[in-house]
Parts: sequence; structure tokens; C-alpha cells
Amino acid sequence: MTLIKSISGIRGTIGGSVGDSLTPVDAVKFAAAFGTWVKNKSGVAKIIIGRDARPSGDMISSLVSSTLRGLGIEVIDLGLSTTPTVEMAVPAENAGGGIILTASHNPVQWNALKLLNSKGEFISGVDGKEVLEIAENDDFDFAEVKALGAYRQDNSYIQKHINSILELPLVDVDAIRAAKFKVVVDCVNSTGGISVPPLLEALGVEEVHELYCEPNGQFPHNPEPLPEHLGQISGVLENGNYDLGIVVDPDVDRLALLSEDGTPFGEEYTLVAVADYILGEQVGNTVSNMSSTRALRDVTEKHGGSYEASAVGEVNVVEKMKATNAIIGGEGNGGIIYPELHYGRDALVGIALFLTHLAKRGMRMSMLRASYPSYHISKNKIDLSPEIDVDKVLEGIKNKYAQQPVNTVDGVKIEFDKEWVHLRKSNTEPIIRIYAESGSLATAEHLAQKIMTDIREIVSE
Repeated sequence: MTLIKSISGIRGTIGGSVGDSLTPVDAVKFAAAFGTWVKNKSGVAKIIIGRDARPSGDMISSLVSSTLRGLGIEVIDLGLSTTPTVEMAVPAENAGGGIILTASHNPVQWNALKLLNSKGEFISGVDGKEVLEIAENDDFDFAEVKALGAYRQDNSYIQKHINSILELPLVDVDAIRAAKFKVVVDCVNSTGGISVPPLLEALGVEEVHELYCEPNGQFPHNPEPLPEHLGQISGVLENGNYDLGIVVDPDVDRLALLSEDGTPFGEEYTLVAVADYILGEQVGNTVSNMSSTRALRDVTEKHGGSYEASAVGEVNVVEKMKATNAIIGGEGNGGIIYPELHYGRDALVGIALFLTHLAKRGMRMSMLRASYPSYHISKNKIDLSPEIDVDKVLEGIKNKYAQQPVNTVDGVKIEFDKEWVHLRKSNTEPIIRIYAESGSLATAEHLAQKIMTDIREIVSE
């Protein structure tokens, strides 16, 4: 059993002992800490909650909402919802914060409380530390019976979310309708099932073949939308009867696409394609994290914009986007952040923008993919014994490659012309993650192996 407390929230497996996994006691304690922080920080005793469809969601939601009410906080419960929908609801309701009950792409035995500030954005590292301190010290003060918080349900926000997407100037429903797209969708039996098909219908998609769109939380395959988990939708597409495939994770903040022949478009290239469209309509800047493909930088510079890389993590991407006035950004895992709508990864707006782009380009998915710079990322990790000083190892790598461009904002990233290697230490394990990118997968893997050999030599010194 696992329980992980971090500045972004608390996540763990259901069942087991208090403090060792995500038990009802842990859920209540952390909800109380966050509710207390919201009241102290914003002065607004109102919190939005929503959840994905995993089986433990209803139980955790009841515990969280009751705890918040016990603090005198009004709770607006969106029920089955998506992460970006909750993010949009928080400022719309003038709430002090939000809690999304989802373990994102983790397997069904996991759940989590993800925390939003009054802007509907993930709380900062500083704020997260304050929440953890409140929880650690049991620093809560519950309300008397006459001051308990109100509770109401509101299932209107997915439609409001869709309506807001349709109103975006760069979403062209007429172009999408004219393209007569035939689409296959895999919503992994979570809340994509109640948001993606209605969005596609509203966008004028001619035919939608639904796979796993019943929001019962029974994930039919590993819910992380990686190519190795998408065999069934790929098989449907191989028949040649559809234009593309769309896959979302359980909380609908990541978007993976497949071409008309069933081959993955590449999760790294979801953001690249959407950015290409946005930047073709207006000059601007882009941001992705340091472990994302260089192709975004290439596309941005082609359109006359400026690209910046942030530390890994959505909150860091958003911070960098605001600092650089970026008009599109996200992460290479299929996360699209479009500030014109809101500052959060949003698969729904990503779908609408991508389909507009595909319709206006008038080409097949495979042709569109071939039009972008082709890079390959090799993802690796190296296990270290607990007594090894990981910071010292990273410092050794930085010194070894001091003649190359080196970025130390988040671990160590070394650039070799159009190739790069990014090393990051884990916050929870004695490991170093090594990502490398090159024009060929073999070269990327060779580059990663070279750095891993360097690490072993530094450790043995």
C-alpha cells in the first residue's frame, strides 16, 4: 500500500493502514487541512469538488464534502466531472478553491486529492507546504452545528465547459462540420465518456465510434494513454474507416491521438500540432517543460515566436507561461494549456483546436504528422542506493559537460545542438530519471546510455 503526500496534494492506494495508504482517515485529515488553508488564504468559505469515475470516488467524495462542511465551508459538488471542468468552475463560482478527486492515469486502486487555488489553478509549492504543515499539526477548528457549511450538487458544468470551448474564436465549428470527420474515441470508462462524445457532437463531427465511454470506473486497460496501451482502438482504425482516434486519461487532462491507419500520432506531438495552428493565427510565445520535445521550439521559431522551457510540473509550466505571455503551452504527455480558456491542461479544448487545425489543413493525420520535425525521446532511470548523494551526482554531470549549454532549473539538462539529455532526481525514490532526445530513437538511447555510464563512474569515484 502506498500514500504519497506532496505539495500538489495527496495520493495513494485504497485500503490498508492509516498513514500507509489513502484511508478514510487520511482523506478526512487532508481535506480538513486544505479547507482550513482555503479559509485562511482566500477568506472565502466555498470549495468546488468533482471526481473521476473510479470506484472509490463516491466514498472519498462523501468524506471530503462532509469534512469541508464540518469546517463551515459551502461545498458545490460537480459529481462526475473532469479536471479542467473543475478548474473552470472554481472562478466561475467565486470559490476559494477546489479539490479534484482523481489519481489521473494511475491504476484503479489509486485515488487522490488534487488541490486548486481560487483561480482554479494548482496550488504553488509554497502553498502546498502550508497545507502539509496544517495537516501535520492537526491545526483545524471545526464549526458548531448552526455554522455547518451548505452542500449542493451541480451537474451543469461539463456543458458549460463545452459551450465555452465553442465560443473560442479559433475553434471553427463550420470547418470541422464540413470535413465530415469520422472518429473513434477511447474514454477508458471514466468521465471522458460524458464529455468527449457530447463535445464531438457539438463540433459537428459526422460519426463517433465509442470505445469504453461508460463512466463506471472499470478501466479496460492501463489508463495511461501510451501507445502500448492502445491496441484495441488502433485495431479499429486499421480497417481504414475512420479519420483519427482520440484517447483521454480518466480525468481528461491528457490527450493522445492516433492516425487514420492506427499508428500513434505521438503524445509529444499533440501540443506541437495545436501550437502550430494557434501560432499560424497569431504571433506569440510558447512554453513546455524541460522533458518535452524540441519540436515545439522548432515550430514556435518557424512562426516567429519565442519558446521557453519550464521545470517539470503543470504549476511550473503555468508560471512560466504567465511570465512570458505565452499563448499556448503544456507538457509532452499530451497536456494542452490554452490561456484563452483557462490555465490548466485540458484535453477537451485540445480536441476542438486540433480538429479545427486538421480540417483547415485538409490533409490526413499521417500527412500532418509527417509535416513536423521528427524527434524521438528515450526515457530511462537509474537506481541508486539510498546513501548516494544524488545532488553530488548531478553536480558531477554538470561539470563534466560544462562546455555544452547546461540548464539547472530542474535537475540538469544538457544540449548538444538539436539533441538533449535531461536528468532529474525523484522526490520519493533514490533514482535519477534520464530523458534523451534525438532525430533517431537509436541515437537518443545511445545518448542516454552514455550519460548513465557517466553517472556510474561518478558514483564509483
